[in-house]
Amino acid sequence: MRASLSHRPAGTLAGMVHEAHGFRLDGMLLGVATAATQVEGGDVESNWSDWADRPGTIADGSTPRRATDHWRRWREDTELMASLGVQVYRMSVDWARLEPRHGAWDDAAFARYREELTLLRDKGIRPLVTLHHFSHPSWFERDGGWLAPGALWVWERFVSEVVTRLGDLVAEWVTINEPNVYVTGGHVFGDFPPGHRSLREGMRVYSVLAAAHIRAYALIHALRPAPDTMVGVAHHLRTFRPGNPRNPKHQALTRVMRHLFQDAIVRAMTTGEFATPLRRRAGIESGCYADFFGLNYYSRTTVTRFDDGTPPGVPVNDLGWEVYPAGLGETARWAWETYRLPVWVTENGTCDAADAFRSRYLWDHLWVLSEVRAQGVPVERYYHWCFVDNWEWAEGEQPRFGLVALDYETQERTVRDSGRFFAEVIREGGTTPEMFASHVAGQSYPVSTTEGHHR
Repeated sequence: MRASLSHRPAGTLAGMVHEAHGFRLDGMLLGVATAATQVEGGDVESNWSDWADRPGTIADGSTPRRATDHWRRWREDTELMASLGVQVYRMSVDWARLEPRHGAWDDAAFARYREELTLLRDKGIRPLVTLHHFSHPSWFERDGGWLAPGALWVWERFVSEVVTRLGDLVAEWVTINEPNVYVTGGHVFGDFPPGHRSLREGMRVYSVLAAAHIRAYALIHALRPAPDTMVGVAHHLRTFRPGNPRNPKHQALTRVMRHLFQDAIVRAMTTGEFATPLRRRAGIESGCYADFFGLNYYSRTTVTRFDDGTPPGVPVNDLGWEVYPAGLGETARWAWETYRLPVWVTENGTCDAADAFRSRYLWDHLWVLSEVRAQGVPVERYYHWCFVDNWEWAEGEQPRFGLVALDYETQERTVRDSGRFFAEVIREGGTTPEMFASHVAGQSYPVSTTEGHHR
């Protein structure tokens, strides 16, 4: 159930006392993030195109075949990014395009990615490439997906081919995006392909994905031993709180949910240490399997039962997700203090069709990062989700996350005011009171009036 909404004046968000002053982000690289299935379009045979073809799986009945048509409009999008001053760009390659049939590589698709990567570099935009962002070929899914007996071997073959063919243009890699969201969506709650509902199966897939990352980490460094090669995971982290702090059941469930959703998989992928209920695979040793900590942060979970809860009376976005800027600092600090890796915010953004509060969202979250950086947490990068409105998985085309608005019928791109604000932040290396007055003052978040629960 989505939370119903009201509005709260901009200045009443608790703790945001920084409005009268600008802040600096000197040295932190700023950019945007996308994913191939969400932007490229085209008739690609993947688990997500197959899933979208099943009635009732996508909220608005759309499919990823249209998306933002980025596969054909990549030059236009790259030029637009450059005009906004984007410094870093997180993108993914589509495994289903590159290996449309088992063991058969599409040379033209590799050549197309090389063109895009070359133009990005020519424009001074540093690419960070994700190898698995929720999507893989239909044949891989039909063979059993990550639970197939040969899945890790097939995965390593794919990683090797991509890094061999594109590695001269890419130094920075994300192996797997949000393994916890992929597992809970596809194997626990059944909202993503393959649509299974089994906590036990989900924990099995967790273990396989941890092994997949660890093997890919070693393989990429073996293929590209250059000192600037950087490999990590884009982890989805949330802050959790019990709905009633005095309720022992809420307290216990909060601890269990945090462990199952993020702590165990993060530990396994980062250190090779597998905590219950994950199981270590043969040949994996304890060590360090990340060169940076990729942090995707969107919201906070209030725990009253086994799902994602939002209480009444809190700021929320169009999808009813709580807007809790302090959580970005809390998760970044936890990542640094636990693993001592530089933190890259590989995703952060909000659904706001009217662009009514996205500039405030940016201001609030970037201010939090400026504060934790001043306290010694090495947050080196911030990738805003997303660049252009895109196909938002099970929600379809309706959610609007983009700094750039998209007309799906005409594919026309229009830079929103929040996009112009972000461009100013990049240009200035921070913010000023004048920027606040021009872009943020007067903006307000919607506020939930009922309890909401989301998958």
